[in-house]
Order: sequence, then C-alpha cells, then structure tokens
Amino acid sequence: MNVLSCSINTLKGLYDISGVEVGQHFYWQIGGFQVHGQVLITSWVVIAILLGSAAIAVRNPQTIPTSGQNFFEYVLEFIRDVSKTQIGEEYGPWVPFIGTMFLFIFVSNWSGALLPWKIIQLPHGELAAPTNDINTTVALALLTSVAYFYAGLIKKGLSYFGKYIQPTPILLPINILEDFTKPLSLSFRLFGNILADELVVVVLVSLVPSVVPIPVMFLGLFTSGIQALIFATLAAAYIGESMEGHH
Repeated sequence: MNVLSCSINTLKGLYDISGVEVGQHFYWQIGGFQVHGQVLITSWVVIAILLGSAAIAVRNPQTIPTSGQNFFEYVLEFIRDVSKTQIGEEYGPWVPFIGTMFLFIFVSNWSGALLPWKIIQLPHGELAAPTNDINTTVALALLTSVAYFYAGLIKKGLSYFGKYIQPTPILLPINILEDFTKPLSLSFRLFGNILADELVVVVLVSLVPSVVPIPVMFLGLFTSGIQALIFATLAAAYIGESMEGHH
C-alpha cells in the first residue's frame, strides 16, 4: 500500500509539475483544453527543420556520396551505434524511435542556444525552445517509459514482470518505485539544463549584447548536444534493460 501510495503521489507530482511556469506564457483554447501556444510554435519550427533536412537527405542519393549525404549518413550511423551499444543485437526496430528522440531534442536544444527566443516580443507571453517547457520534457520521458514497457512485454510477455522480484522479492517496492523515478529523472535533467542555458544567454544579451554572450552561446551548444545524447542513450539503455532483464 505504501508503494502504491508513493506511486500515485509521484504521478500527481508530475501532473502538478506540468503547471509550473517560468516566465510569461500565452495559451490557446482548443476545445476544452488549454494549450501552451509558444511550445507548439517553436515545436513546429523544429519539426519543419527536421522534415526539411530529411527531404533534402533522401531527395537525390548518390552512389558516390556528396558532403551533405555523407553528413546525414554519419548522423544515421551514429544513432545506430548508440542504439546497438545500449540495446544489443535486436536494436534495429528501435533505431527510428531513438533517432527521433535524439534529433528532436538536439534541434530543440540548439534552437534555444542559437536563438534567444525570449527577447522576441509577443503581445502576451514569450517564446522559448520546446525543451525549455516542463510539459515537453515530461511528455518525452513518458514516451520513453511506454517504449521500454512495450519492449519488455513484446520480448518476454507477462514474464517481464518477474524482474520486479529479482534478485529477491524483498526489493519489489524499490523495483516498482524505480519505474516512476526514471521519467522524473529524464524530464528534470533535460528541462533544468536547457532552462539554465537560455536564461544565462538572455541575461547576457540584455546586459552586454555585443561580444560577451558569444562564448556562453558556444558553451550552450555543447551542453545542449550532450543533453540530447544523454537522453537518447538513457532511453536506449532502458529499452535494452527491459528486453534483457533486470541489471
């Protein structure tokens, strides 16, 4: 009962966290739902960049790759290596999921590091990178949770749940609680780092708009890329763990 109560409190905490606002937000009322408008706008920009890049990559493939084709092939090979390292030999079906997570987070993070969205004046609210919003990072983390539950159930069936009593049934509460802390860890790590990077850049651009913010922006690009890699690697590791058993 204590574990169930703790799990319910964790889910309630995630719901409460989704209402956290940093800065000014503006909303769209769609039916009975209140939607963060600025998150949708910047997410559409990121999706358009990804779709445009994908269209360019597959438009006219050459037997002897051009420099652009080499770049896209390198990105695909990198994602495949990450997936194979963490998941194992059955990594193939999960490359699209891991790749989508990595690329969406990477481009979202870089958009926040390269573009000081917050200095764009809107009638109500302000713009920011999609991953600057806790709702986005929680959604990505919950998708990862669904993915590794699905991977474990498809691979092992109902015997997948036997991992909760390994290596001893005494650890059942801890093993259950672990599945609720994983999305919390993923979402807060990504949200906190991107929010901090954007705030630092915006403050420096406001105070010293000429030269000083440039090194910080380059540092933001580096840390943004690292955060995307960490998220994708952990997502792949969780999927690999659910397929192989308790580690």
